[in-house]
Amino acid sequence: MSKARVIVADTDINYIIPLQLKFAEEFFDAIDLEIISDRSYFEELFASPQKADILVVSEELYDTSLQRHNISNIFLMTEQYEENQTAELNVNRIFKYTSIKEIFNEITGKSASALKIQKEKQEPKIVLVYSACGGTGKTTIALGIAAALTQNYKKVLYINAARLQTFQCRMENQTPITANDVYAKLGSSDETLYDEIKHIVRHEDFFYLPPFKAAIMSLGIEYSIYSNIASSAKRSEEFDFIIVDADSTFDEDKAALLGLADKVIIVTEQSLMSVTSTNRLVSNINNSETDKYLFVCNDFSKDEDNYLISPDVTMKFTVSEYIEHFAHCEKMSIAEFSKKTSIQKTAFLVI
Repeated sequence: MSKARVIVADTDINYIIPLQLKFAEEFFDAIDLEIISDRSYFEELFASPQKADILVVSEELYDTSLQRHNISNIFLMTEQYEENQTAELNVNRIFKYTSIKEIFNEITGKSASALKIQKEKQEPKIVLVYSACGGTGKTTIALGIAAALTQNYKKVLYINAARLQTFQCRMENQTPITANDVYAKLGSSDETLYDEIKHIVRHEDFFYLPPFKAAIMSLGIEYSIYSNIASSAKRSEEFDFIIVDADSTFDEDKAALLGLADKVIIVTEQSLMSVTSTNRLVSNINNSETDKYLFVCNDFSKDEDNYLISPDVTMKFTVSEYIEHFAHCEKMSIAEFSKKTSIQKTAFLVI
């Protein structure tokens, strides 16, 4: 099978090099990669008919005549981002100054068939989002991460693992599960539980398990049901990521979830109470797998006291990402929140 031909053309060599390295890292010798930084050479090349699978080209070099060539996917790198901008058919516009990783993921995501490359399928990951105390914005972050991963061409299942769920207030469809046969199945510890209930899974910004009609204690359902659903969904291999959003109670059931998860995002704030609670949590879990645990500070404000760097507190963890304070965050849609840079960076930490 012939290799996919990829052409990257931009007179700014400093911009081309990182994108070239990204293609080389991911595809090595599985593609024919051509890098063009000279305008004269570019114009001479396209003076004759060309066939390519992907053309990534700057506005400076782009001309509508390029569409007459046999090119499966054209990506036009624009220096100004305008929402609702009218685009030419068959031309994908990408804002040039977002991160190379985002640009690369968008290019390869939209060109999967043209690349003709079967990348090794990664095992699904269970990502537990957890906090040592309530009120840290953990659920908002979990929802934002789920949406950001989906925008990054990942298939995501969100499971709200609270004893009394309230996440539905952020969803368009807030209707709880009503079918009695579903609740009967939820009382099972069957290894194929997800297959038994997947017909009720909904999709908005991502796939998610709908809310229960009452607290699990009132329904006679054990907390371990969340571990069963997550592990059986992972075995189904239908998703790239299963986001489990757990409440802040620390007990045997939560310890089981911590052990089950492939990645754990622990959300804290900069307040003394939150930092102290997170320190105590760290003292009670086995966090020797340093790559497994990620600590994120939410609602950060540089104008407030930051006990994460206070000399009065002995830190037992290191924060990987700071998520700034967003005014009227509760009024943002999940899609809007997921586009915030700090949320996207947090999502990339689990990929």
